Amino acid sequence: MPTVSAVVSRALLTCTSEIFGVMGNGNAHFLDAAMRTGFRFTAVRHESAAVTAADAYFRVAGKLAIATTTYGAGYSNAITPLAEAAKARIPMVLVTGDQPSTGARPWDIDQSAISSAAGATTFTVDSQRPMAIAFEAVAHALRERTAVVLSIPYDIVADAAAEESAMSLEDFGLDPGYPLAAEQMLTQAASALNEAKRPLVLYGRGARLAGAAQSITALADRLGALSSSTVLAPNLLAKRHGDLGITGGFSSAETAALVHESDVVLVLGASLNQFTTRFGHLFNDGARVIQVDVTESATNPRVDAFIRADAAALADALLGRVHERDAGGRWVDMVPERLAKTNDHAPGEATAPDGLLDPRAVARELEGIIPEDRVIVQDGGHFIGWGPMYWSVPGPHALSLVGTAYQSIGLGLASAVGAGAAAPESTIVLASGDGGFLMGLADLESVIRSVRSGIIVIYNDAAYGAEVHQYGSIGLHEGPMLIPEVDFAAVARGLGAQSKKVRCLKDLSGLRDWVADGAHGIYLVDCRISPEVRAPYMEEVLEANRKAAALVRG
Repeated sequence: MPTVSAVVSRALLTCTSEIFGVMGNGNAHFLDAAMRTGFRFTAVRHESAAVTAADAYFRVAGKLAIATTTYGAGYSNAITPLAEAAKARIPMVLVTGDQPSTGARPWDIDQSAISSAAGATTFTVDSQRPMAIAFEAVAHALRERTAVVLSIPYDIVADAAAEESAMSLEDFGLDPGYPLAAEQMLTQAASALNEAKRPLVLYGRGARLAGAAQSITALADRLGALSSSTVLAPNLLAKRHGDLGITGGFSSAETAALVHESDVVLVLGASLNQFTTRFGHLFNDGARVIQVDVTESATNPRVDAFIRADAAALADALLGRVHERDAGGRWVDMVPERLAKTNDHAPGEATAPDGLLDPRAVARELEGIIPEDRVIVQDGGHFIGWGPMYWSVPGPHALSLVGTAYQSIGLGLASAVGAGAAAPESTIVLASGDGGFLMGLADLESVIRSVRSGIIVIYNDAAYGAEVHQYGSIGLHEGPMLIPEVDFAAVARGLGAQSKKVRCLKDLSGLRDWVADGAHGIYLVDCRISPEVRAPYMEEVLEANRKAAALVRG
């Protein structure tokens, strides 16, 4: 009879073909079964990277992936990215060893309690229903859009599994059953949109997951509305006339101004977090905001009306209820000159006043070098705004910001591993800061080994830049915020990549030649940037902090 590990592996193979992980005592039998049943296994060098890679794989491919670690220390190493996946609502399954069913050993911890605290539900395998439990875990992850843990107690990993009747994932309910919008709410939303002089449709990752691009385009065109995306759904509407690009802290000044002028905003599948809403200043005080999402309730106090529904279904339902605007009443036709400026960003100088590179100029130069078939993944840090502002992407799958939901750094390298498996024919572009890159350095080897074509861009300001701008600027001691300058180009060469230390824009010529030669392998550019150039979104953060401090004082 097959073992528990073999049955779990066979069930999961009907749901995905990808596993990322680190082998240890607790998952050795599972990985043996997985390899024998036909999984593609990508080894990473830190357990955190296993979960991050599986997370990034879903963000890029839209398909489930498995992460796996051993029990105890292996499991606890994976908690930060597990919390990120849960908070970002990313379906993924962490298969992990666990304490024996007979009780804890001295080195065991309560993994289920930790998973629950991180926002992930645990499904514990037993020898009687291993297939059913595996399917239950996957169905929950996909249906609820969240991370789950599939735990295999160590004393049963090699036990014979009881015979189970034939079943498949579909037997466990994948339909989340989002309700249809109430007729009264549809009527109110349609009435507000029909009366609007400057309607805006703002869409996010929920719209992408719902496959709502065509429905949103039809609705926005019928209304003569402007449209705009969050940073999690860039270019979802491709080249729709009247689409403003990314809204929020990474937008251009012209996009921000147009959004602020809208009088009715229909928000489809976007959470309206503090960065998207520019800390409450995105919309004018008189604008009516209607949010449509699959969450239980509105996610921002600025929302005037909330409709719990699927973004595509709601857009389709509204299409027959709104009036088609005539030529004189279409906002999109009133602002042609301004639409031409929505992608205008400050170009920056080749070097900043301190003689170091201006990160804006670096990003602008790289836009003309990076292959068009690109997938961009970003670590966390002050530099995070430069890619969305200066780099174009071929679609919403091609820009991934792993770590933003949990405000973490150090997940960038592992994200590139997952993206490389999800889009093997594209060039994977990783943007990272020096602090985050050092934190995840073990998996530079994983990237070099597993990614067919990749460019790593390090914005190296010899500091934790976000902290310097937020706290150094208000007088806190900068000593703990600084990092001795590391020669990342030398490190990369030692692990088998091509690389260049970039101190002037001409130093990017080697990367340009590498791309022209076919962009095979990994090329790292270690760009020594100025810490004095502050990103626009960071200015918004600092202004919000100043206002909050003023309220406390008085």
